[in-house]
Amino acid sequence: RDCAMIEVQELTKRYGDVTAVDAISFTVRPGIVTGFLGPNGAGKSTTMRSILGLDRPTSGAAYVNGRAFRDAPAPLTELGAMLEAKAVDKGRSARNHLLAMAATIGLGRARVDEVLDLVGLTDVASKNAGGFSLGMSQRLGIATALLGDPAVVMLDEPVNGLDPDGILWIRNLLKQLAEEGRTVFVSSHLMSEMELTAEHLIVIGRGRILADVSMAGFIARSSQHRVIAVSPDASRLREGLAGPGVTITSTEPDRLEIEGVRSQDVGQLAADLGVVLHQLADVAPSLEEAFMELTADSVVYHGSVTTEAVAA
Repeated sequence: RDCAMIEVQELTKRYGDVTAVDAISFTVRPGIVTGFLGPNGAGKSTTMRSILGLDRPTSGAAYVNGRAFRDAPAPLTELGAMLEAKAVDKGRSARNHLLAMAATIGLGRARVDEVLDLVGLTDVASKNAGGFSLGMSQRLGIATALLGDPAVVMLDEPVNGLDPDGILWIRNLLKQLAEEGRTVFVSSHLMSEMELTAEHLIVIGRGRILADVSMAGFIARSSQHRVIAVSPDASRLREGLAGPGVTITSTEPDRLEIEGVRSQDVGQLAADLGVVLHQLADVAPSLEEAFMELTADSVVYHGSVTTEAVAA
C-alpha cells in the first residue's frame, strides 16, 4: 500500500459561468484519516466526483495510486468510495447487491459475508435495500466501498443518518482502516465527530483550498483561544486585566473567561495583585469554532443556524 494516495493537481471545474473548483492541489496520504471540510457549495462533492472520474475536470487532474482512476484495471480494489448511499438497486437484497458487485472483480460469497459482518448488516442481508433506513443504506454503501479491500477509501458524509452507536462505529472503523495503512479521505458536516476522527484536514471554501494542515495545527491557528480563571476575588482580577484587545466575559461571579491574554500573564498578574486563583486553564477552541472563523468569508449560502439533528 506504499503508493496508495490521492493526488489532486491544479484541479479546476467550471459549470458554465460557475467555477465550482478553482485550481486546487492537495495530496491525501496513507496511514491517517484526512477530513475534507467546507461550507455547502464549497466544491467538496465536485472534487470527490473528479477524483472518481465521474466529472471530467475543465483543467488539471486527479490521480489515485499514481494514475487516473478511470484507467485503473480493477477499480474496486484500488479505491472504495461512497458518495451517494441510496444509489443501489432498490429491488435487490443487500447480499445480492454485494454479490453482483463482487462478481465484477472475481470475489465470491465469503468476502460478501465478511463485509456484511463488518458493517453490521448480516441480520438484514436478505432484506430489500429499497426498504432500508438512511443509516442502513450508509452501512451498505460502506460495505460496497470496502468490498475489494481497497488501499484508498473515500466516503462522503458517512455518519449521515446514523444513530450515536453507528457514529461511534464509523469513527473506530475509519481509524482502523488508517492504522492498516490505507488512505482514508472523509467529508462530514458533523464537526464534533471530525474532531475526534481526523488527524489531518483539508478545508475548501468557494472552490479554493483554505487549509491543508494537521487537526492540531488547524485548531492552534484559530484566534478563539480563551483563558478560564476562577477566583474568589474575580472582580479585582477583572479590573487588573481590563485593557485594549482584552475581552472578559463572566457567567458566574467567581469565573472569568478571558480572550486576548495568555494564561501565564493572568497568573503573573494575580500573583502581583495578591489575588488567590482556584483555577487557571487554557481552553482551545473546538474544531467548529476554528472552522467557522476560517470560513466566515467563504460561505456561499447564509441561512438560519440550525443544530444538526442526528436521526436514530
